[in-house]
This record gives sequence, C-alpha cells and structure tokens, in this order.
Amino acid sequence: MDRSYHLLKRLPFAMTLVLVLPAALPAQVTVLMSGGFSAAYQELLPQFEKSTGITVSTARGASQGDGPTTIGAQLRRGQPADMVILSREGLADLIAEGRIVLGSDVDLACVPMGVGVRAGTPHPDISTVNAFKQTLLSAKSIGIQSSSAIYLKTKVFPQLGITDALAGKLSDAGAADVASGVAEMVVLPVSEILPVRGVDFVGTIPADLQFVQAFTAALVKGAKNPEASKRLIDFLASEKATRAVEKMGMKRPARP
Repeated sequence: MDRSYHLLKRLPFAMTLVLVLPAALPAQVTVLMSGGFSAAYQELLPQFEKSTGITVSTARGASQGDGPTTIGAQLRRGQPADMVILSREGLADLIAEGRIVLGSDVDLACVPMGVGVRAGTPHPDISTVNAFKQTLLSAKSIGIQSSSAIYLKTKVFPQLGITDALAGKLSDAGAADVASGVAEMVVLPVSEILPVRGVDFVGTIPADLQFVQAFTAALVKGAKNPEASKRLIDFLASEKATRAVEKMGMKRPARP
C-alpha cells in the first residue's frame, strides 16, 4: 500500500516533466543561393519538405560580384547558412576563402547563356557572332549579372572589340526588368530567362562565344544541420529532380 501511495505521489511530477521537456524539433536547413538554379529549386522544394519533414529557409545573393548582397559578402557578414547553391566560379571563390566543407560540393546542373527580350517585341538576330555583336551594339540597354557579367566583360566584349561602345548600356538588370521595360534585353543563363513571365527567350548566344555554367551545391563550414543539408543536396541531384531541372533549360552534368 505504501508503494502505491508513493507512486501516486510521484505521478504529477512525472507528468510535469513530460509537459516541460521540449519535443524534438524537425530539422531545419538554411540555404543561401543565386538565381541560376532558383526556378527548379522552388518547384522541387515543397516535394522535399513534404517527403522528409525537413523545413528549409532560403536567402538570395549573386554568385559573384562586388556588391553587398553577393553570397560571399553575406557570409563574410555572418549570414547564417548551412549550404550554398551557386555557380562553380562563385564556389571556387568561397573555397579559396575557406568557407566551404571540402569534398561536399555536387554539381546540380549545367546551363548555357542566352538572350531574352520583352514579350511581343521583335527578336534580334543572334545566329552568328557578327549578328550577336550588331545586336549588342544596337540595344539601348543590356542586363548582365554575376558570373555571366564577369565572363562577358572580361572575355566576350573584348573579343568583339565593343567594350567601350557598351559601357553606358550595361546594367545589373535581370529578366524581370526586361518584362517591366527597365531594360531592353538581357544576356543571362537560360534558366534565368525561361521562367520569367513577360519575357521571350530569343535563343542561346553563338557557340564560339558560349559560356556553360555549372550550378553547384556545397556545405558551409560550421553548418548547424549538415546531415539534413546533405539530404537536400542528394535530393536536388537525384533522378526525381531531373524533370524540373531540364524544364528550366538546364542539363544534368555528366556523372563519373
């Protein structure tokens, strides 16, 4: 009888512990990413969260550049992130700074550069190197961004001999700015043109000038949830995600 009495006395205390101790929280992943893989990612994310119970928060930034909102600049300011998705060139910069877990990088997709103009406007001729050159010279304003902008400014425009002629026409405008009339055309990864309403995809730039970017995912050093982040990377690289990737004008990289 004494034993039953003592057990009953302890019962409210045990129930209090159950109520006070927090339940295990679902894993959370913080992603810092650029625009190239963004449209496919947004389509795939709900499927990942539903199937795993892992919640994902996403912040944006350019793969490369000098501005305060690039992925590198945000990480230097202490922006929390478990993983990044950005161009391979941008990732190389982060690896050089010691911000990435070595060996964690996975190429998710490759995408060529193309031209976009406002929907319903005449499509410029970009079928040859000379035609593309004349289109650039004729345009009133041209949007270029991030790793693509670096490539165009350091390789294509000097090769075509039009660096000075384009100096006053270039801006950091994206495809949405073309849709709204802020810029006349953009030269960007195809995956940043196709998903944008109000923009016509003209085509890819000539093969002799082409720059095919790889967009890559990797773990950030000090990630709070590395295992959940690895699951997201594996999902984005899996066959389940291929249809969404290809729909945005990208291709899967060759696997060893």
